[in-house]
This record gives sequence, structure tokens and C-alpha cells, in this order.
Amino acid sequence: MSAENASLRPLPGHLYVVATPIGNLADLTERARAILGTVDLVACEDTRTTGAMLTRLGLHRELTAYHDHNETEAAEKLATLVAAGKSVAVVSDAGTPGLSDPGFRVVRACRRRNLPVVPVPGASALTAVLSAAGLPTNGFFFAGFLPPKSAARLAFLEKYRDFDYTIALYESCHRIDKFAAEIVAALGPGRVVCIAKEVTKIHETFLVGLAADVQARLLKGSLKGEFVVLIAPKSFVP
Repeated sequence: MSAENASLRPLPGHLYVVATPIGNLADLTERARAILGTVDLVACEDTRTTGAMLTRLGLHRELTAYHDHNETEAAEKLATLVAAGKSVAVVSDAGTPGLSDPGFRVVRACRRRNLPVVPVPGASALTAVLSAAGLPTNGFFFAGFLPPKSAARLAFLEKYRDFDYTIALYESCHRIDKFAAEIVAALGPGRVVCIAKEVTKIHETFLVGLAADVQARLLKGSLKGEFVVLIAPKSFVP
């Protein structure tokens, strides 16, 4: 067996952190598919979502729930299974586990026990938007989801007003309109931003430009979907 083929087979006593598509199922890598199809157990954010994906791929594996509400307890149980020689894959509903999704705690639990943790890289909304937005990527600060209260978000924007690198965030469809307005209010209408939604899906949209213009364009369209927001450094000129 070649080294390449060997990498497609999960090893006993290993945790695999597997990236899954953020919209387009064709973005699942060959290696991810092979690992998900042969591990002893797949720990996932939602068994229905992951189960449906695996069914579409013709794969059938044992699933267990690993999400925000049981992550601490489940992480130790999964690490114990890995320590006992099981191969376990952890996935989120979409994208790379651990990036504003469950995953960090089970990785930490395995690292604490000196158990092997293997990344199986692939889709990530964060890197996809950074790569295609045209904002500076020599450095960036990923802050995930900001708190739901407006005061907290405005305080964040004020704190990082003069940050030297691009700021990347996730935002929900329920607050994206308010957040766009907060960016204009806190950073000014001329700040360069990108608001991207439904990346890799049919209605993929990139709104790039001055904050006030992007806000206006945003409000003219549908606010459904998953959003990534990038804020360029104050000195950036598009």
C-alpha cells in the first residue's frame, strides 16, 4: 500500500478533525470522504445533518452528538474511546471544526492525554471569504461571533478601530443588518468592508466596498443565509 493510500485509512487510537463542505458537497475532499467512511465513530454537531450528508455519499457510520450543550462531557468520553484504540472523526455541521464550532474541547482532551490528533483539512467559510474578498490578508484577526447586544458589538469595534490587520467575523441572518449599521456608526461610512453570504452555495454573494455603500446594497437583498464579515484596516484603499 502506498503512503497516499495509507493516509486514507484511519488508524486506531486517533482523533481526526475533519472539515466538511460549507454548501457545495463537491468540496468534500477524497481523504475526508475516506476517513468518514471508515472510522469507528463520527462525532457531529447534529446527527441529522451529518447523517444526511453521509447518506448522500453512500456512507453509513455510527454517529454520536457532540455540540455546544454537551461538549465538555462528551469531549472526555470521546478521548476515552480514542485512548481505548477507537478511531474517531469529529465534524461540525459545515466547515472546519473548532472555528466558532464545537471541536476545541475534544482536541484539548486528546492532547492532554498525548493522543494523536490528525487534521483532515478542507472547506472553511473564513478562508474562502478571505481568499476572494480582495482585502489585505498579510495578517488577520478572527473574532468569530460577537455578542448579541449592540453595546458589546460597538465596544468591540471601538476597541479595534485602529487595528493594523483585517478583522474577520461571523454574523447571523438575524443581526447582519444591525451589525452593518453599527460598523458605519462606529468606524465611519468610508471604512472598507466585505459582507459575504452563502459562500459556495447557489446564492453566493460578495458585497465589497465602502461600509455605507455595502450596507445599502445589503438591505436591498435577502438577509437569509450565513454571513462572513471582513473589516479592512483603516489605512486600506481599495
